[in-house]
Amino acid sequence: MNTVTIWIDADSCPTLVRNHVVSYANKLNIEVKLVANKNIPMEKTFPYQMIICNEEKDAADIFILQNVKPYDLVITRDIVFADKLVTKEIHAINDRGTYFCKDNIKNLLSDRDFDFQLAQIGLVKQPKNGYSKKDFEKFANCFDKILQKLIKEIALLNARNKSKI
Repeated sequence: MNTVTIWIDADSCPTLVRNHVVSYANKLNIEVKLVANKNIPMEKTFPYQMIICNEEKDAADIFILQNVKPYDLVITRDIVFADKLVTKEIHAINDRGTYFCKDNIKNLLSDRDFDFQLAQIGLVKQPKNGYSKKDFEKFANCFDKILQKLIKEIALLNARNKSKI
């Protein structure tokens, strides 16, 4: 039987998002795995799995990439990592409600690289944006939409597989 697992690239994911995902997933009996280079503090209200990787660069990303499966959902801020997920046809969103897909990932990578180059030569300061209520609302809406889509796809797939037996 196929299932959905939610993976959180937890090192830079806001506490509000982590807590929301774990709470929401618990209501739907969906497994949540937080992956990071160190233990990430969480409310112990609902079950989740904390996976601590070594401290090498991108260790958490590599772990997720090696263990994620079709119909899973990954939450990450890392656009380069998101590109790898999209290439593998894995659903990925960020904590601000952006759904990463084949239609937008190359433009997002290009924008990121351009902004980084401008910052390196001092033309633009790297913004230190906080995480607003509006950011969270956009995330929550995107998360719900994509998760419900995955749940429906899994149900159809499982029904097809069951009818073949």
